[in-house]
Amino acid sequence: MPEILKSSQRLLNSIPATFLLTDVHSQILYANRRAESFFGYAPGEMEGKRLRILFLEEDHIYFLPNIIFLTRYKKGFDGEALLRQKGGKKIFVQLFTSAFKERGEVFLSFSFQEIQRLKKVEREKLEAERWAGLGRMMGEIAHQFRNPIASIGGYSQRLLKIAPSSLQSQSYVNQILKETGRLETILQRVEEYVRIPRPVYKRENIQEAVEAVLRNFAKETKEQGIVIHLNTDEFAGNGQLFFDRDLMASILAHILQNSLWAITLNPKRKKKEFIEVALWDDGENIEVSVSDRGQGIPLKNLNLIFDPFFSTCPDRVGLGLTFVRRAVEEQGGKIRVKSRPGRGTKVILHFPKDRRRKIRREWISPEVMGRENY
Repeated sequence: MPEILKSSQRLLNSIPATFLLTDVHSQILYANRRAESFFGYAPGEMEGKRLRILFLEEDHIYFLPNIIFLTRYKKGFDGEALLRQKGGKKIFVQLFTSAFKERGEVFLSFSFQEIQRLKKVEREKLEAERWAGLGRMMGEIAHQFRNPIASIGGYSQRLLKIAPSSLQSQSYVNQILKETGRLETILQRVEEYVRIPRPVYKRENIQEAVEAVLRNFAKETKEQGIVIHLNTDEFAGNGQLFFDRDLMASILAHILQNSLWAITLNPKRKKKEFIEVALWDDGENIEVSVSDRGQGIPLKNLNLIFDPFFSTCPDRVGLGLTFVRRAVEEQGGKIRVKSRPGRGTKVILHFPKDRRRKIRREWISPEVMGRENY
């Protein structure tokens, strides 16, 4: 084993990438753990073999020699390559190569990344940029539409006052006012969604925050003959959570509004109906659930309820749950929905009380304690 490997093997093995080191004749001197698992060879099995074992047979004539030449005499190779694993399975990779001299010897280094993983990262980046651009565009569209909609509504109100009071003309104008009101609601929901602020976290009591929302919502439910019940039987912890209180209030308001709507549309509605809001705290996690006995959601629609503008009711915009999921995930939480047609729906919000990884929030071993000077 060359001296460079004897002195640096531990360092080379810690490289967070698939990595090979060869001599100038492409004989493999070292393969790190990732390389062995990446290509399917047992530990040490690649060492001593030529790099050609990783290349397709048709590439032994031109492609591989060109890569070796570029690596040894030029600035290296950076490009895509179709290689093969031990069992013959082909794998598409991004290959980076370079050469360096150590104690008079020239070595060639090869690092590999699977294209699919790179493509996934690239897609996620493009998706984030696309949503950011879409948000700016939708915000500008909402701004441009608001003034014309306000004008239409204003002139319609005037027409009601000055136009002949025929039932037909009043019906037309009232329909215009209804539709302009719906357009205004759509714009408000779109702006609310695209302008979700980055959460401002504060350590607060989740029960107090939920109770404040329920107090604000109580008048509307009372008018509908519906009672909201807060269940804290499983609320064993201290209820402290880092969250954005205003954003949480918006989340709960949307869910409660959906429950209220589902109950009023249920043909089997009873005279006394209620919405149950339950809190659960096991010391590590907090859950907030909202349950109703409304009309429920058909199974075929459960996978669609978070999609923008999906709604089974023509009078609703279909952005409420889209907003809720995004706002929950912005705060590190998850959302689940359980529902049965005619039986009701339960929406569950799950939040870890401490989002830091275990390695950042507690000793991983008793041996670490008292060694803060690392």
